Amino acid sequence: MMSLQTIKQRFGIIGDSDGLNRALEKTISVAPTDISLLITGESGVGKEVIPKIAHQLSNRKHSKLIAVNCGAIPEGTIDSELFGHEKGAFTGATQTRLGYFEVADGGTIFLDEVGELPLTSQVRLLRILENGEFIKVGSSKVQKTNVRIIAATNVNMSDAIRKNKFREDLYYRLSTVEINLPPLRERLNDIHILFRKFCSDFAHKYNMPSIKLDNDAIGLLTNYRWSGNIRQLKNIAEQLSILEEDRNITKDILVNYLPKSKSNLPALVKNSNDEEFNNEREILYKVLFDMKSDLNDLKKLTLDLMNSNNLNEFRENNEELIERVYHGNESKDNKKLNFVDFKDDNKKQNVNFVKEVKAIESLSIHEKELELIKKSLEKHKGKRKFAAEELGISERTLYRKIKQFNL
Repeated sequence: MMSLQTIKQRFGIIGDSDGLNRALEKTISVAPTDISLLITGESGVGKEVIPKIAHQLSNRKHSKLIAVNCGAIPEGTIDSELFGHEKGAFTGATQTRLGYFEVADGGTIFLDEVGELPLTSQVRLLRILENGEFIKVGSSKVQKTNVRIIAATNVNMSDAIRKNKFREDLYYRLSTVEINLPPLRERLNDIHILFRKFCSDFAHKYNMPSIKLDNDAIGLLTNYRWSGNIRQLKNIAEQLSILEEDRNITKDILVNYLPKSKSNLPALVKNSNDEEFNNEREILYKVLFDMKSDLNDLKKLTLDLMNSNNLNEFRENNEELIERVYHGNESKDNKKLNFVDFKDDNKKQNVNFVKEVKAIESLSIHEKELELIKKSLEKHKGKRKFAAEELGISERTLYRKIKQFNL
């Protein structure tokens, strides 16, 4: 078995924090097996290196390692991408296509952002994990594949399971061994070492002297939150390397490159307020749906009333609907509806009633959804990732809504 230091050198891993070392040691231990792995951690922590290590240290190293970003594939085509399709299976399927699971037969497949998989695709993936079988889109023939599945996610899987966005049985199949990579803010001693390595690489790439930080700048660098983790740190190193003529970077210079947002603040402990907010949002959705249903009933009653020449006939034909709309929250002893006698002023009352219905209709879910999306995008200056997090939906779903509403 290779040593930890040898693995770090071979795969270009920098750092010596306890969390990083534990993750690598666990990966080295399970690599020779066919056990499924689930890699967890925030975005940008370097989860993609774990599948490479596991694959290269396994008996499958001479076969293919295919990486698939589940969050980047549209929901309507992801089954075709993963499992393949037959010619004519859907519009545009002009020829048979091999899916990733068929191409990776004998090797390893890495499913990044597996938490974004649609539920229908999760069922197909579970079948592969259980018996290695899959069916192409548009086919009835069962095919076999021999692949090792390694998945990664930055989603809180417990929350996703609780909200019925991820299958619990699939989670337990994927997480035979779970490997967690710590965020950069928990690797304080590694931050400056990583930064120096990135600056050295960019100096070589752009043929210029490497930049250096003074002590105050090093302190700022180390204590910054780094919500984007290693990816964000590398981005800052490249910006400084290209834009700054002075190769000696002070704290005053560095602070201009660090985003000033709420992500710079100390990490907040998750508490019951988050749960309360989710519950309030669910209640709001339910109220809006109930309001939409009541609105449809009112519109039907109004239309029937305006078209009816016989008030008694109208009452008999719509008795059940009238009871539901006007007495839904009243006691059983108070169910008698007193209609105003419709004479010459009926037209005026009907017009006013229709205006009230239209006013209620403005509270439709479509408009509220559109309004929420607009406000969130404006608040985050068009950044879909942060807007999606605030709205409680995936970035792919938000992108679909933007196209749907032509924003």
